[in-house]
Amino acid sequence: MSEITVEKLYQKRKRDLELTLIAGGEGSLKKVVNNPGVHRPGLALAGYFDRFPYERIQIMGETEIAFVEMLPKDQLVVAADRIFATDIPLVIVAKGITPPAEFSQAADRSGIAVFSSRLTTAELIARLAAYLDQLFAPWTNVHGTLVDVYGVGLLYTGKSGIGKSEVALDLVERGHRLVADDVCKVTRIAPDVLIGISSELLGHHMEVRGVGIIDIEELFGIRAIRLQKRIEVEVRLTLWSETEDYERLGIEEQTTTVLGVSIPILNVPISPGKNITVISEVIAMNHMLKVYGENSAVELSKKLTQKLSRKSTTQGYLESDFE
Repeated sequence: MSEITVEKLYQKRKRDLELTLIAGGEGSLKKVVNNPGVHRPGLALAGYFDRFPYERIQIMGETEIAFVEMLPKDQLVVAADRIFATDIPLVIVAKGITPPAEFSQAADRSGIAVFSSRLTTAELIARLAAYLDQLFAPWTNVHGTLVDVYGVGLLYTGKSGIGKSEVALDLVERGHRLVADDVCKVTRIAPDVLIGISSELLGHHMEVRGVGIIDIEELFGIRAIRLQKRIEVEVRLTLWSETEDYERLGIEEQTTTVLGVSIPILNVPISPGKNITVISEVIAMNHMLKVYGENSAVELSKKLTQKLSRKSTTQGYLESDFE
């Protein structure tokens, strides 16, 4: 499960969220955020703590601050102590507002960080939620090579040594762009969207058997790489087998599931003289045709069915015509 300390969140998003630490002390930065949600504690400040999501980052806007400022001092101290007693990870106050001293003092006593942000409440929540969603998005490492071919993310998989890197290298030489080789980190950023990036250690390096490690960016330039790409089709490379029953028409689309997302998968056999690079370009273009609603295999099947039906009707008419 992903998590991040308050200190690391502050360091990484200080500029983007325009954060300033105003209470809690240095020790409060060691607390851990392990939930991607954000919450506005209006009901909790009013005393209702049933189903209070204490594990989320708490955002206080102008409305919440106006409410606590109208409370009598003794009630304000009680409300603040109850909020911070729930062991929330941190509080961010929007619009650059300084909370009442009693509120900050309660944060200091509990060792929970309170930040001020100059952003509006809506903008603060939008930026923070976008970052947390990406940080806590489910991910996995896939042994494969990801290439952007005509704007389509093709993920090549198959056993080691089958030629994934060589296919990618040939595609790069033809003007397409490498995203990741050997190890691809796949993240689900939406219910049906998978994004692939390269390993931090490998970057855009590639291992070519017999040659060694090469740097694609240095060899081919910045236009030969991409930092990330949506994965749209998996191309599984296999050795040609006489006994294997390969897809001939492509009417029934096969799919595979990665992190709960279903994507098309094509099993492409490798044999001497077979140009996998050109086939890859055809796969990408054919996928885009399907995205635009054109399925060549289905259209051909319809045309054949219509032709056979027309031929049968015409034949029946001619057999009964004696003129």
